Amino acid sequence: MGTSEKKTGITLRGLTVQDLDCVVSLDQANIGRARRFYFERRVKAALDQPGLHLQFACERDGTFAGFMMARQLIGQFGRAEPALRLEAMGVASGEQGQGIGSALLSRLEGEARRLGAAAIRTTASWRDHGILQFFDHAGFELDNVLVVDCPVHGNSLAAHEGDKVLAPAHLSGFSTSEIDYSATTGNDFEALVRDKVDLRTLRLEDTAHINRIDESVTGRRREIYMEHVVQEALADSAVRVSLVARVDGIAAGFVMARTDFGDFGRPEPVAVLDTIGVDPDYSHGGVGHALLSQLFINLEGLRVERVETVVARENFGLLGFLYKIGFAPSQRLAFVKRVA
Repeated sequence: MGTSEKKTGITLRGLTVQDLDCVVSLDQANIGRARRFYFERRVKAALDQPGLHLQFACERDGTFAGFMMARQLIGQFGRAEPALRLEAMGVASGEQGQGIGSALLSRLEGEARRLGAAAIRTTASWRDHGILQFFDHAGFELDNVLVVDCPVHGNSLAAHEGDKVLAPAHLSGFSTSEIDYSATTGNDFEALVRDKVDLRTLRLEDTAHINRIDESVTGRRREIYMEHVVQEALADSAVRVSLVARVDGIAAGFVMARTDFGDFGRPEPVAVLDTIGVDPDYSHGGVGHALLSQLFINLEGLRVERVETVVARENFGLLGFLYKIGFAPSQRLAFVKRVA
């Protein structure tokens, strides 16, 4: 993962599997609880897709003193600008304020330039004063996006009129535009999931359909991003919770999400919603609502407590949709550092 460099006794190198115990121990000393599962997943992801992940260790005089983990952002919610996401970092308590964090960030900036990434992005709780102070001194600014989230438990996401979906006539071969839903059912949402939209876990053969839908929504082809997301979903189903929706056998929408077990000291498991797409032929048909409804059911089974996503402030359509189903501004803030 790159060559070592030395500054005033500081040595930077690529993080290895052998560093895992040191990372977990250092992090636990800083935040008061162990997050082994989270760091195991981050290290495994880097091994599975080394081209997407940047993970560094820092030593001072041969002693493990800090670490930093980041990954490439290559298309979440239609971003056109290449960027890196800073996922986690830590500095040993006795080394804080001694330039360890700055050295790690400098290394990450160098990698960003090498990869052509114009920015480093991250999020953090507004209550985490220590990391906020570091971001301030390091030149981060508030990003022009909103972090929104929604509780999983107790959120019903009930069905509504828009959920009465039907494949467009020119695709399904049917000319009827009306369906009778007057029959009583025990649970409207369960009926929605079972009878009106076929929702299932993402499969390899869905890739072409996802690319088609994504291009129809964004106006751009993003095969590389979608290929990486599908590969991650298939390689680690414990982390990815992505779904595809079909109507009358036709792929009509998808949602890409992943469980996140602790970046920057989150106290509870969170699912991060990367992107959601609905074929314009099925817009206002309840497909997006159905996808998120099933996603919430699946996440509840995984004991995930919240769903979080980052949305551009000017994306009023997506924000309106998310607010309508129960999302609200998060207690987390988004930050960005431009890389010259």
